[in-house]
Amino acid sequence: MAATDLSPPAGAAPEGRIAVVAGGGALPVAVVRTLLTKGEAPLVAVVAGEATAADFAGAERFDVAVEDLGPLLARLRKEGIGRVILAGSIERRPRLSAIRWSLRLLTSLPRAAAGLLGGDDSLLRAVIGLMEANGIRVVGAHEVVPDLLAPRGVVTRAAPSAHDRRDIEAGVEAARAIGRLDIGQAAVSVGGRVIAIEGIEGTDGLLERTAGMRGHGRLAGKTGGVLVKCCKPQQDRRADLPAIGPDTIGAARAAGLAGIALDAGSTFILDFERTVALADAAGLFIVGVEPGVRS
Repeated sequence: MAATDLSPPAGAAPEGRIAVVAGGGALPVAVVRTLLTKGEAPLVAVVAGEATAADFAGAERFDVAVEDLGPLLARLRKEGIGRVILAGSIERRPRLSAIRWSLRLLTSLPRAAAGLLGGDDSLLRAVIGLMEANGIRVVGAHEVVPDLLAPRGVVTRAAPSAHDRRDIEAGVEAARAIGRLDIGQAAVSVGGRVIAIEGIEGTDGLLERTAGMRGHGRLAGKTGGVLVKCCKPQQDRRADLPAIGPDTIGAARAAGLAGIALDAGSTFILDFERTVALADAAGLFIVGVEPGVRS
């Protein structure tokens, strides 16, 4: 699938230069690489402690801390940025007391504070609101790299069995439920019942807990079960779409799972070819499913 053309339609006013706020993982790297290939000159704000500037060779970049909202927006305005992409994981939430405000942002303090005190979805909505209040349009990463979104159906050699489908259905229901509560995006189900849900520790922590339960004999059998990741029902798709990558495959294998089910069209498979190859080597399945639809 070809990348979406982000240029304005013929006759429209130019939207200005595009920027990428780059967190951790392979997604921001893929986004910047795609933009460079399309002839864009992206400005990359590398989030300190999450991403590495060397990963974005060929693009102009600068470091920014998660608390640098004021300086970040000032730099984006100075560079004539009209569009921004929020891509990658941010493990550390900003501390309200340490945020570097600007006079222009002080009027947004109540909304930002509410976002910081809420869940991840609330925080992202607050950040998007601040960007757009400053005249910068937030663009979804999936609009730039749609080929990394999980397709409908099985993408690996292995396919889910009838038992796995029961696990998928249970996991989808749980993942959707915790998503509505802005708790997390993933669940693990074994034997047709949910045994763990994603919390603040993220998917890595969820799989680590599952492996621990397997090792202590709290789960029947040495293998079986499914990791399910779904987009939150109320989620703004312009930021924080769920994702898996090579590390997820290793963790799922260590947890003894049979495979992974993803929200088709709303979940990224990062480093797509390598991730699928690792799943094939481990005998795991990866399947894209739609809400309420059996795999």
